[in-house]
Amino acid sequence: MISLDEARDLMEQEIETDALRKHMLAVAAIMAAIADKLAVPKDEKENWLLAGLLHDLDYELTQHEFEKHGLITAELLADKLPAACLEAIKAHNPRTGCEPRSEMARALIAADALAGLIIPTALMMPSRKLADVRVESLTKKFKDKSFARTVSRDKIMSCESLGLTRNELFTLALEALQPLSDELGI
Repeated sequence: MISLDEARDLMEQEIETDALRKHMLAVAAIMAAIADKLAVPKDEKENWLLAGLLHDLDYELTQHEFEKHGLITAELLADKLPAACLEAIKAHNPRTGCEPRSEMARALIAADALAGLIIPTALMMPSRKLADVRVESLTKKFKDKSFARTVSRDKIMSCESLGLTRNELFTLALEALQPLSDELGI
């Protein structure tokens, strides 16, 4: 199995866009926070981090063939990740036809969408800093369908299938991202 350090190196090698790298780091941090909240055993938590960190590894390659997004990553990492990670990576893109059957897959869907809401929300703050984003700020932006309009609110709300409310997810995600604010540039 690939280690977190090796996964990080792979992401750095394969992903050209700085914004996409930051997104992948944010999703990994949110996945770790969800795993903690759901009391995922420590030995499995690393898999949640890996799924979050590597879920968009093929994004730049599949922009014009989006139905392959997730599938190519799963192929590339077939001998490096457990089956649960590969399933979550494939299922985070509904165009693959893979259903999100596991908690990890459903968490990845919610974390991926939420990262796409948090980062632009932080950039809209007067300070342009994550430290100034509150649950109330996120809730306001969540309700404004014209803000970050490509972010699926339904995918964020899939957190309910994990037993988490929207506000619980917002809170744990903001807490998870605070230590990464410098690295994320927000």
